[in-house]
Amino acid sequence: MAGKKSGPSVHQVPEGDDKPRLTCPDCGYVAYENPRIVVGAICVWENRFLLCRRAIEPRMGFWTPPSGFLEMGESTEAGAIREVWEEARAEVALDGLLALYNIPVIGQVHLVYRARMTSPRFEPGPESLEVGLFAWDDIPWNDLAFPNARWSLEHWQAMKDKPLCQIQGVPEEWQHRLGRHE
Repeated sequence: MAGKKSGPSVHQVPEGDDKPRLTCPDCGYVAYENPRIVVGAICVWENRFLLCRRAIEPRMGFWTPPSGFLEMGESTEAGAIREVWEEARAEVALDGLLALYNIPVIGQVHLVYRARMTSPRFEPGPESLEVGLFAWDDIPWNDLAFPNARWSLEHWQAMKDKPLCQIQGVPEEWQHRLGRHE
């Protein structure tokens, strides 16, 4: 535990809290466990969907739209674009937020964007065995890696001609203020 001392930590309810947390009994440091944020995109080129066959566990060998964990200091939009590049070496333009899935049982929040590929170029990145463009009827539905892959593809189909939520960033004049800890 990253506290002032390196003694053993314990699960206890810190003062002013109502949930057990990993706490250092010597210095009072509390290690909060927060949900992890996953970002991804449903990427389309000429009505075909970009899917990646996973080269890593969990679910190695199964197909999924490009997605992964958000990095510190990264916006959700930048994270989705990065994940598409890392897994499929494809460049995309985001059209808006397609879906937000809260999955508390695994401690994750998923943000999935609707994206247009800016060219038909793609190839497997290090986390993908192969990458392909699939017509709707050719999507390997029985070989999708995770339930949210199906959810987001079906949601894309339901929302394909409808406006999406546009994510707003922090206004420029506030960005420098938020970075300070005075």
